[in-house]
Amino acid sequence: MKQVIILLGPPGAGKGTQAELLSSKLDLYLFETSKILEEKFLASIDSKERFIQVGEEKYDVLNEKELWKRGELCSPPFVSYLVKAKLKKLFDLDNNLVIAGSPRTLFEAKEIAPFLKELYGEENIKIFLVKISPKETIFRNSHRRICELLRHPVLYNEETIKLTKCPLDGSKLMIREGLDDPETIKIRLKEYKERTFPLIDYLKEEGLEVKEINGEQSVTDVSKDIMKQINTNLYMN
Repeated sequence: MKQVIILLGPPGAGKGTQAELLSSKLDLYLFETSKILEEKFLASIDSKERFIQVGEEKYDVLNEKELWKRGELCSPPFVSYLVKAKLKKLFDLDNNLVIAGSPRTLFEAKEIAPFLKELYGEENIKIFLVKISPKETIFRNSHRRICELLRHPVLYNEETIKLTKCPLDGSKLMIREGLDDPETIKIRLKEYKERTFPLIDYLKEEGLEVKEINGEQSVTDVSKDIMKQINTNLYMN
């Protein structure tokens, strides 16, 4: 059965971690907009990859990279273009998906939600809003580390605090310079509140049910809550 699971929520809500768990449990392709952007920014080192034409507008990838580094959201048409191109490729390869943190703006939602409905069918799209407080967002992001090789996020707790290497691939653990300092996180929170959260109502208007999940539980309990909803929906369908 075709399936798309979308995880939304503020920075640090654990979307990436839960997406990895769902990907493993349900054999879903892990789709992360942040990684698509990072790949494009790396490719922009080659001048041929610097500009992208979207409709009548031309977007400078280096300018988009600067927005991203400051904690601001990239231009929605630029992001939507990259996301839709990747989604189409994955659909053509018969991939089922778990999407972490996308769409990020109302513009992107209006581009991506109908596109996904056309590809996969409304009944096969499940959306979860993982909720945490602003205080928790700042704490989690300022303590977050990712691995250098495959960008695995490593949770901050008593068991991982002394780790220097990723337990999955052995590469060096690092803090995302600039992106996860408290001031940048506050900007990202403001961007989320003003530009991302409003798209929830639009998704509901499109007939897509949005289930709320308490993200301040343990990773295990958050995962159980999400899986419970998925299994219930599968049974009802």
